[in-house]
Amino acid sequence: MGEAKRRKAALGEKYSKQKDSRILPWIPITKSQSELFMKWTTRGTWIGIGIMVVAWIAIRFIGPAFGWWQVV
Repeated sequence: MGEAKRRKAALGEKYSKQKDSRILPWIPITKSQSELFMKWTTRGTWIGIGIMVVAWIAIRFIGPAFGWWQVV
């Protein structure tokens, strides 16, 4: 039997309500709020990586293509 199943058997009805408990007693953040924060920060990180790749392609390949005639 896995740890999660043992915990579910021990807690019974309180098992599903435990998600809304605080991470630490002195931090006013619940577990569901921390999961939501992780979801949004992960999504924002991937969006930032995508923007960085597009900017790199523009600077590396498109920029010199428009500026080659000024060098000559």
